[in-house]
Formats: sequence, C-alpha cells, structure tokens
Amino acid sequence: MKKKIVSLILVSAVMTSMLCGCGSTDTPATEEVSQTETTQQETQETQETGSTDAIANLIAATEGPVDLTVWCSETEAYQKAVAELVEDFKAEYSDVEFNITIGAESEANCKDDVLADVEAAADLFVFPDDQLLELVNAGALQSVDATFTYDPHKTNAGTTVEAASVDGTLYAYPLTASNGYFLFYDKNALTEEDVSSWDNLLAAAEEQGKTVGMEVSGAWYLYGFFAGAGLDMYLGDDGKNICNWNAEDTKYAGADVAEAITEICKNPAMVNCVNEDAQAFALNGEMIADVNGTWATNAFEEAYGDGYAAVKLPTFSVNGEQVQMGSFAGYKFVGVNAYSDNTGWAMLLAEFLTNETSQTKIGVATGEGPANTVAASSAEIASAPALAALAEQAEYADLQRVGDNYWSPAATLGEALVEGNYTDAQTLLDEAVEGITQ
Repeated sequence: MKKKIVSLILVSAVMTSMLCGCGSTDTPATEEVSQTETTQQETQETQETGSTDAIANLIAATEGPVDLTVWCSETEAYQKAVAELVEDFKAEYSDVEFNITIGAESEANCKDDVLADVEAAADLFVFPDDQLLELVNAGALQSVDATFTYDPHKTNAGTTVEAASVDGTLYAYPLTASNGYFLFYDKNALTEEDVSSWDNLLAAAEEQGKTVGMEVSGAWYLYGFFAGAGLDMYLGDDGKNICNWNAEDTKYAGADVAEAITEICKNPAMVNCVNEDAQAFALNGEMIADVNGTWATNAFEEAYGDGYAAVKLPTFSVNGEQVQMGSFAGYKFVGVNAYSDNTGWAMLLAEFLTNETSQTKIGVATGEGPANTVAASSAEIASAPALAALAEQAEYADLQRVGDNYWSPAATLGEALVEGNYTDAQTLLDEAVEGITQ
C-alpha cells in the first residue's frame, strides 16, 4: 500500500460533513479560497453522478472489487460477531463487490504488529486506548475528518471520544468502554461479605478447598494494589513515567503495600494465573472467584451457571487497615490504517462496525460495554453483571496512560512479590521504580 492524499471521495465526505454540521454559511475568505480550489473537480464529479451524497459518490467511483482486511480479537465471540456484521455491511452496500478478510489479532499486540509494517497491516484494526499515541505519532492512523452515517462525537460517551483524540483531533472510532477489571465469583459458593475483602475471600475459598485467581504478576493487574493505596504511576508530560511505589513518607508506604501483596499470595487458596488458565480452572470447578475483565464473561457465566456473579475488586489489608483496590480503566477503538488503498470504504466500514446496532451486537456477544451511549443503556447491556461490576469499580479506576518502560519492571516486581523470594521490600521497590522511570 502507498500512503496517499485522501481521495476526492473522502474530500467530498469531509465537505458534506462540514456543511451539514455548520449552522452558519459565513466562511472566512481563506477557507473559501481553499474550499473553492479543493472542490472544483469534486463539483464536476458530483454533477456527473447526479448526487451530493458522499456514499453514492463513493459507490459511483468504485471500480472492481474492494479489498479490505479487518483485525479484531482472536476470541471466538469477537470473530463470530464481526464476521456477521461484515456480511451485514456487504448486504447494505450490495452494489459493490467486496473481498473482506477478518484476521485474528491480539489487542495487546496490535500496536506492535501494525508498526512492524504499517503498509502490510490491516485496513482496520481494533486496539486498546493506551496504544493510540504511538500509532498517531507513527502516522499509522487515518484521522476521522469525515463522517458518512453518524458523528462519533455525538453518539459515544464523551470520555471515549476524548481518549480517542490527540490535540483535539479524533483518530479512531470508539467501540467499547469496558477495558478494565473486577471480580467474577460463584455466588453459590461465596457471599457478598466473602467477596468484600481479600481476607474474607481467601478464608472462604480455603475452607471449601477451592481457589481464587488473579494475575498478580501481570503489570496491568498489579497496578490496582498500589493505586488503591494512593501511590502514583502515570506518564508525565515529558514522556517519562512518574512512579512513587517506593515511597516511604506516604500514608501507606510502598514497602507495606508490597508485603501486603505477598501475604495474599502466600495463602494456599490464592493462584497467580493468566486469563486462559483462570477460565479453565473455573470451568473444572476448582476456582470460585477470579479478577478478570469483560472478555472472560462467557467462560465464567458457563462455569458458574446460576451462581454467576460479579462485583468490584475486594479491599486488602495494609497495616491492619482495609484499603480498596484501584484498577486501570480503558477503552477499545477501531482504527483505520492511513496507508489503506481504500480509505473511504475502510472508514465507512469502521463506522458500520461501531454504530449503535453493531456495538450492541458486539456487547451482547462478548460481554463488553459499548461506547455508544444508547447501546450502553439498553436492557440487554445494562443488566449484565460484569458491566454492573465494572461500573461499580469505575469510581476507583484510572485511565491507563503509562509509558512502555512500565510493563517489564512492573511484571518483574509482581513475580518477585508472588514468589516472596526477596529479603527487603524497599530495595525491591527501589529497583523496580528505577526501571519504570528510566
């Protein structure tokens, strides 16, 4: 693929969007000149097609089959839902022949795989919000300068639009607002009091010979303990991480939080495990609670049956006090590759996959919460236990904005805390913070 100036069709869509969205016909002289020069050929094409409709122009200007590739989550639910929506898209625009390929792409690795070879990457791809800035800086994303069927600014929650924007420019289409974590549990085995704190939760599980899971060694989840205790970890304006997990003069010293985490992991009922293993343990009846996210909804719903439930994260004990765990919060977007050979069609498909109907369908299929405000408030979505738990945890969640240097040192710290193979927590934290902030 070759990066090119946006086609006349896309320019037409931009002009249509500008005209439809403006309540006044007053235009500065400089803009009038620019628009006159830009639209001379567009006007001729519009007359030839006999239509001012941007989609009609796009169809009329299309010769031969349109090839598009979509990357989305490798999970069966996502793949199936997106495949069905792609067929709906083809039916909607049946005058055009499409060759649309759906690829399985881990959202966690999306940015790296796109930037490895942007020109060979998919025309559209689903990615989490923390990858946006690097994709924008690399010139990999087509900015959303034109709209065909709806305005993302008006239909989605304001926080999702803000998170999808850089310096006021929208670079991706909001899809979900549920990229966070909370506690799944079996209410036939655990009471609400049991799941209110790690102390109660592990005691109840141990008494029943069952287990509780969390990827404590995962940097994403480990953040929740330190954030809950009021310690900082975020990306500074200079692009470097700011972290005080090794603080000694805060209300809860970093070393005390570290030792509290190790105490949790020492409990025989506690299992440090990744998402896939936790789901397997729940399905075989061994694990009765797990810290996870909406992507795991289907597995835990199947595992716990009529006992399926979800709630905010538990509190944990630091120096004899109960501290509410924090968490990361985030969103998922659909991005359009700036190097796509079919920019207009890629943007129209991105709109289709993220409209109200599609977000509802994806939400029902995957258990993830829509960014679209109407879809999010629908009965199908609002009644989901996982989304209710996520909303409850939102009060204690922070938008994920960290630099790349965070992940490896934090994961190493998590592994050490899980294993408990350290002699001095302060030294361990000093080393971790040095790596995170370098």
